[in-house]
Amino acid sequence: MGLYIETHVRADIDELWARTQDPAEHRRWDLRFTEIRNLPRVEGEPQHFRYATRVLPFLTIAGTGVSAGEKERPDGTRTSALRFSCPHPLSLLADGSGYWRYVPDGGGVRFLTGYDYRPRWGVLGAFADRLVLRPLMGWATAWSFDRLRIWLEHGVTPERARRNWLAELTLRALVATAACATLASGPAALFGPAGAFPAPLLLASAAGAALLAPPLSRTPAARRCLRTPPAQVRPPRLLRSLVTPR
Repeated sequence: MGLYIETHVRADIDELWARTQDPAEHRRWDLRFTEIRNLPRVEGEPQHFRYATRVLPFLTIAGTGVSAGEKERPDGTRTSALRFSCPHPLSLLADGSGYWRYVPDGGGVRFLTGYDYRPRWGVLGAFADRLVLRPLMGWATAWSFDRLRIWLEHGVTPERARRNWLAELTLRALVATAACATLASGPAALFGPAGAFPAPLLLASAAGAALLAPPLSRTPAARRCLRTPPAQVRPPRLLRSLVTPR
């Protein structure tokens, strides 16, 4: 089953297009990549590119892809499609395809993606993909889309948004850990006999709030993105041959 992510961005479509089609800008907000660069282009041919992801400090997995863009249609919608592959033997992701669509709606732009890929390593790879990689890719795409939205709507750079996320994540973890540690050690020791009953309830509420409270408006969150298509979404006919997995 393919992945689908959608967000709504209150921004000009030209600015959104530039932030997503320029490899240098794309790399800044997309958590999935540490490098994206276009390769030399032959006139009349689609654009080829190289991408890389640093999995560990000493391990970078790279692949290549080819993209085709449809600058603008009569209804104002824009679409770009791509195919990609990764020959690295340690990459669970072998090859795949996808598209981005930009749909003006008066109050901004519906920015959405649909993509799928083929895992390698046979049955073991299919199991690992279903259990780990596919959920992780879906989360990373949604988180990145929200980081892009925050950049365009609030002017918070992707680098600053990442720091906001790490700071909020750390604070939530500290509050939840402190509350759980206090519960485990016995609230009465800290609050006295009078706090033996209300203290556990308050501590459990604090831990729950730390884990479940909505993120701040300048903090990226995957939960803000739509993860299920509202209807069957297909790329334009002229691009279907490019995005259909072989």
